Amino acid sequence: MKHIAILGCTGSIGTQTLNVIRRHPDLFQAEVLIAGSNAKLLIEQALEFKPNMVVIADKSKYHIVSESLQNTDIKVFAGEESICNAVEMDCVDLVMAAIVGFAGLRPTLRAIKANKTIALANKETMVVAGAIVTEEARRHNVAILPVDSEHSAIFQVLQGESQNRIDKILLTASGGPLRGKKRDQIGDVTLEEVLKHPNWSMGRKVTIDSASLMNKGLEVIEAKWLFNVEPKDIQVLVHPQSIVHSMVQFEDGSIKAQIGTPTMETPIQYALNYPFRIESYLPRFSFWEHPELTFYPPDTDTFRCLTLAYNAIERGGNMPCVLNAANEIAVQKFIDGKIRFLDIADFVSKALVEAPFIGNPSLDDLFAIDSEIRNRCNKQ
Repeated sequence: MKHIAILGCTGSIGTQTLNVIRRHPDLFQAEVLIAGSNAKLLIEQALEFKPNMVVIADKSKYHIVSESLQNTDIKVFAGEESICNAVEMDCVDLVMAAIVGFAGLRPTLRAIKANKTIALANKETMVVAGAIVTEEARRHNVAILPVDSEHSAIFQVLQGESQNRIDKILLTASGGPLRGKKRDQIGDVTLEEVLKHPNWSMGRKVTIDSASLMNKGLEVIEAKWLFNVEPKDIQVLVHPQSIVHSMVQFEDGSIKAQIGTPTMETPIQYALNYPFRIESYLPRFSFWEHPELTFYPPDTDTFRCLTLAYNAIERGGNMPCVLNAANEIAVQKFIDGKIRFLDIADFVSKALVEAPFIGNPSLDDLFAIDSEIRNRCNKQ
């Protein structure tokens, strides 16, 4: 029995993780459930899965959760420090890091330092502090198991290949709901249009990032740290069907791919029970139903965020942190109707130009620059 703490239990990855646990109660126990502000869903999940503890980040919701669970044995806490304390508990074996954005960094690092296995769905943790996170994981001998479908695919492909040199990582992208459109066609695109992803069901922030190709840019940066490759050796391919989740080309020219239906439950399940595969109740992929698998180069003239991400990781230092902070604020401004979709790239580009460069930032430096960039962008 593996005891799981879920950081972000009410989000898309969190709820799908609970689907896996629900199907395999003999293998997994939801030990700790951690939510941001969705008290209603957290309470429902707690009553079903009966964890040892729940934590709600929004302290104003503490009494709602506490009163609803007062007739159970479930312990209730609130706030950021309680989140960090929860992932360090001795009863936790694995932490599903599924909080979206920069907020996932601190608790993930605390879990690593407590020697917990990390199932990583929070790509921003590696984007902002990849060097620090990978060094801490090495120092504490902690496994980081990728959950993003693309990085899980690469991770699976590389099993048994430790002695063979990677020539290139081929990172696939669906292209999102705006694939094939040019700048003059998406100047006034609405939030509703951007959120209509053709293949995946994700949260708003990730879906908008997918539409702008920033999500793929963040994944390029994450792949650099997870697989110890240079950005120039990571090639993005637009693959509208989302069937080939990613590929690796080796030095002899051979290419290995991981293929399957577009669902996050498969990489979640693989990470939870690694290195062993377990039965899945999901529909099986059929080649007869997908006779054509197509691949295209990304349109970086229209979707500039991918290039901005490459530029940020090539400069290194604190630039990926700047990129992430500016993007998170810009995406929220788009959600709130304060800027247009194409303005997101302009926001990020301006932040990268104006931010002071720090070549080897400490964790304190990263928290400071994140706060500074958010303050600047919020004032624009």
